[in-house]
Amino acid sequence: MKELIKKLTEISSPSGREDAIREAIIEEIKNHVDGYRVDALGNLIAWKKGNSGKKLLFDAHMDEIGVVVTHIDDNGFLRVEMIGGVSPYILLGSRIRFETGVIGVVGVEGETGKEYSENIKNLAFDVLYVDIGVTSKEEAEKKAPIGTFGTYDATFLDHGKRLVSKAMDDRIACAILVQVAKELKDPKDDVYFVFSVQEEVGLVGASVAAFDIKPDMAIAVDITGGPDTPKAFKRMGFKLGGGPAIKIKDKASISSSQVVEKLTEVAKKHAIPYQYEILIFGGTNARGYQLTGAGIVAGTVSVPTRYVHTPHEMVDYDDVLNTVKLLKKLVEEGVA
Repeated sequence: MKELIKKLTEISSPSGREDAIREAIIEEIKNHVDGYRVDALGNLIAWKKGNSGKKLLFDAHMDEIGVVVTHIDDNGFLRVEMIGGVSPYILLGSRIRFETGVIGVVGVEGETGKEYSENIKNLAFDVLYVDIGVTSKEEAEKKAPIGTFGTYDATFLDHGKRLVSKAMDDRIACAILVQVAKELKDPKDDVYFVFSVQEEVGLVGASVAAFDIKPDMAIAVDITGGPDTPKAFKRMGFKLGGGPAIKIKDKASISSSQVVEKLTEVAKKHAIPYQYEILIFGGTNARGYQLTGAGIVAGTVSVPTRYVHTPHEMVDYDDVLNTVKLLKKLVEEGVA
C-alpha cells in the first residue's frame, strides 16, 4: 500500500478544490467497484453490491487543510487566509504549493527586534506573508492571483514501520478505503465508499452524501491525534502501533453503541489489535451522518497520528494494514 499512500498524500487538493485527488481515487478504484458517481458537491460515491439487503457506508474525506491568497502588495508578497485548521505557528517557515504550481515560503513581519519578537509571540495571519520569489505585484498576480488555493509542500517519507507526509488527514483513510475495495470479493452487505469533500471546513460533504443511500450504518474513517509523544495529553491513552482506534466520543459526536460493539466484536473474532479512542477535542464526519435525514447509526474508526495538521503527519503502517483488515472483515460479516 505504500505507493498508494505516497500517491494520494502528495497530491495537493485543499477543501473546496478536491478535483485532483478525486480523479486519482477514481483511477485507483474504478475497476474494483460495481459503480461510482460524483454528486453535486463533488463527493465521490462508489459501491459494491452484497446480498443481505443491508447497506454499510464508509467515509473518508478527500480534502486537506490549506490557505487561499487574499491580498498582494506592491512588491509581490502574498497575504493568505486559512482553509481549515492551519496554525500560523506551523505555517511560519514552511513552503506552500499553490494550485498554479508556484511555491512560496512563509515569513513574518517585524521592523524592529521588539516588533519581530512580539509578532512571533502573538503570531497571527495578519503578520504572515508568502514570498514566491517575485519583485512586483504584477508578476505575483500572474503566478498566484487573489483566490488561489495552496497547501503545504511536503513529500512522503517511508521509515519502514512509520510513514510521514502532509495530508495523512485524511488521505490515509482514502488509501484504506481504496485498498478495501480492491481486496473485497464477497461483501455480505451493499457497501458504499464515500470520498467526501470539505470536511476540514465544517463536515460539508458528509452532510449530504448519504441522503439517497440511507445506509443502515455509517463509519467515518479518519485520523486522531496521537497522544504518545513526550508530555502529550495525559487524559488520552491510545497510541501509534496499538491498532485502529474505535472511537467512543469526541467534541463533535458520540459514536453509536451499536457501531462500537460491532467493531469490537469483529476485531476480537479475527484477532485484530484495536484500542478505544476518547478524543478531548475535534470531530469527524460521523457527526455529519448522524444528522443526515432522519438520522443514521454512525461512528468512527481512527488511525492514530502524530503531528496532526502539520506538513509531517506520522502514522504507523501496521495500524493502517489492521484498519484495512477490520473494515474488510466487517463488510464480509455484515452489520446485522
